[in-house]
Amino acid sequence: MLRTTILCFVATGAVLSSTHTFGKTQGAAFVPMDVFKVQWTQAPQLSGNGAKIVFERHQLDVMSDRRRSTICLINRDGSGLEPLTTGLRNDRAPQFSPDGQRVAFLSGGQIVVRYLNSGRELQLTQPPTEVDAFRFSPDGSHIVFSMSVAAKKPKPASMPQPPQGAIWAPEVVVVDRLQYRGDGEGFYQPRFQHLFVIDSQGGSPSQLTRGNFNHGEFAFADSRTLIISANREADAEYQPLQSDLFELNIESGALQRLTQRQGPDESPAVSADGRFVAYVGFRDRQQFYQVRGLSLLDRRTGKVRRLAKALDRDVTRPQFDAAGKTITFQYDDQGQSKIAVVSLKTGAIRTLVSDLGSADIGRPYGAGGFDVGADGAVAYTQGNPQQPAELALVQASKAKTLTRFNASWLAQVKLSQAKEIWTKSSVDQLPVQAWVLHPPDFDAGKKYPMLLEIHGGPVANYGPHFSAELQLYASAGYVVVYANPRGSDSYGAKFGNAIHHDYPNNDYHDLMSVVDAVIAQGGVDTDNLFVTGGSGGGVLTAWIVGHTDRFRAAVVAKPVINWMSFVLTADATAFFHRYWFPGKPWEASENYLKRSPLMHVGNIKTPTMLITGEADLRTPISESEQFFTALKLNNVPTRLIRIPGASHSISARPSNLIAQVQNSIAWFERYRKKPTP
Repeated sequence: MLRTTILCFVATGAVLSSTHTFGKTQGAAFVPMDVFKVQWTQAPQLSGNGAKIVFERHQLDVMSDRRRSTICLINRDGSGLEPLTTGLRNDRAPQFSPDGQRVAFLSGGQIVVRYLNSGRELQLTQPPTEVDAFRFSPDGSHIVFSMSVAAKKPKPASMPQPPQGAIWAPEVVVVDRLQYRGDGEGFYQPRFQHLFVIDSQGGSPSQLTRGNFNHGEFAFADSRTLIISANREADAEYQPLQSDLFELNIESGALQRLTQRQGPDESPAVSADGRFVAYVGFRDRQQFYQVRGLSLLDRRTGKVRRLAKALDRDVTRPQFDAAGKTITFQYDDQGQSKIAVVSLKTGAIRTLVSDLGSADIGRPYGAGGFDVGADGAVAYTQGNPQQPAELALVQASKAKTLTRFNASWLAQVKLSQAKEIWTKSSVDQLPVQAWVLHPPDFDAGKKYPMLLEIHGGPVANYGPHFSAELQLYASAGYVVVYANPRGSDSYGAKFGNAIHHDYPNNDYHDLMSVVDAVIAQGGVDTDNLFVTGGSGGGVLTAWIVGHTDRFRAAVVAKPVINWMSFVLTADATAFFHRYWFPGKPWEASENYLKRSPLMHVGNIKTPTMLITGEADLRTPISESEQFFTALKLNNVPTRLIRIPGASHSISARPSNLIAQVQNSIAWFERYRKKPTP
């Protein structure tokens, strides 16, 4: 979630195509402990001369039950792989100095610079600094970084002095801002994102921005000038998507506004000569979904023009080539993550890569990364449903895989193939894309239980990416189907915005049509259909069991059950009430209520289990508690799984990922209809 009708469709002839199948199967079954064998790459960056690539290597530590990231270096031909760090402090975000002699990275939240010739390291920043992002200046002399700075706390009323030796309660905490807590962060005092500069050889940092404003992504126009994205509006906390581009002089501190429109202007990238700024955003119409387009600002004239107009997809991570003639960017198209290049002169778009691998190993979301070298080569994370993201390089339309971190264990296990299908929604014939994972030893002459797994967001998308969770379900003997119902991105503005002020509703029909299409292909035991989903998928799972009894059991993970209580207790109230509803809860109560799964509890007969992290502030556990209590009051078989310490990202710890899958399977098996003797 963020960044989340009992009418059935007879699916004969409903499948439009099933053209893409990935991989082979071999070896033993994929079991829960195999999750700890998964490795993946992130954040590649080419050196200035393009000879080397630095990147993050991620692993799962079975002893600490944590993710670990190491900085690695490799030659562009795949030789000379070496670790630069141990990964004990979760090293990330590597970046070459402009001369290629140093690599800077974040280690334990601090900027560390490693001198490649000597192997020695210099830690530039010190606690309590917690750096979020950084960049070398073009001349390599200094580094600009961003971090959160605490604002002045509101003071409680004065209290009398307690008697000597008395033990009184802790001082009360005063909250006076709309945003006072965050998922994964908990309750916090007011903080704002600011920029700092520090000499790249060491020294004391100087603060560049001030005020009760958040300053986000930034890029160098030259070694003394920054282009930054910031929300500096007086009512910034009430405009969560607002941001503009500003030009900041590092020496004088002078700040000049470059763009001004209602909506986000973000992810700035600057051409090598400093003249052009590429950025992404949109003019805000306060719709559920709005496509982030690519724009180009000429700093000499102040004129802005739209690039890649014909691409009705979200553009992310724009990067100029060395000559300033093209911009390379990332986008998702029909669930697949791609890299493309657009010509500044002609506007022509050319796809470079269609197998961008994901950094989300739990579920099949797209979240890859890339970097463009001086000669046009692109280093990127490459993956598919049976391969976690490895490092690859593409040049002159030829791609080469550079790492094989998963080759050994992949050769010993059976993983399920991902079969793409298309069908049409029963409600309005809208085309809907889905993928099916059959059990590795699937026999078309037999019948298998089927599991519908629903993505969150709800503006997000699943695609043909590796997913440890779905592979575990398939290995347990389930036909697993996942889909992108209306409201998913990667299909354009109209498709994504089809749930504006209408979620959940017709996306239910999309999902049921997908279920019917898979059943029509055969091999499914229709007496044993199950459903699960997390966050936005949890909302839809709760909605499904309130509208049909066709599923034997359901698992609702970290859902919203009551939109009124959610909007007033979640960590992004300013966003949710403005973009997801026609008004505040007391202004549009009918809309809130009719879309709340809680209002349909009286229809539910399906055994329904809930799973939520106790520290979840995105979809607070109070939502699950409401649903659990309501089901109990109606004597519906239910169970509440509380995950201690877990935020909305339940699978941040590998054992929690496994616990979610194992408890879900146990619940399904408990209610699975056994064959009649």
